Amino acid sequence: MSLATQTQEEIRSGSPLKIPDGARILMVCEDNHDTERLRTILREEGFISEWAKSMTAGCEAAKSGQFQVVVSTPLLKDGSWRRLSEVANHYDLGFEIVLWTRNFDLREWAVALEEGAFDVLDAMCEQPMAVEATKGALWAAYLKGAGPNPGAASPRKAA
Repeated sequence: MSLATQTQEEIRSGSPLKIPDGARILMVCEDNHDTERLRTILREEGFISEWAKSMTAGCEAAKSGQFQVVVSTPLLKDGSWRRLSEVANHYDLGFEIVLWTRNFDLREWAVALEEGAFDVLDAMCEQPMAVEATKGALWAAYLKGAGPNPGAASPRKAA
């Protein structure tokens, strides 16, 4: 069954969209309780993720083209999430960026969306929304052509 056919059937049946094999996300966040909780939530839903603890490492990983979604805190010690957006634009990568934050005000939220973030989630209040926002970003990335890299070994198959 093709990915398009499967998606149409799921939409018609009202069941939630599944995460396709090979879908990968990159988390660019410092090591803290909120990040670990988000990582656990996403893993339980079937997302394969890698974790970069600095913006520099995150940008290098994002350049690989293996990720469809990057979940990032807005500001790390070595840079802003905007560096990820610059990488996506410079290397013509179709990944989407979801920001995970504790302290964004509404003005910053609106600016982030205008500057290319797919969504901005409040780490304190919107943990249940994290899965749906990440799924939405994944499908938006697929529409832009950022599907799984068929040449990359799938961690699910290797396990």
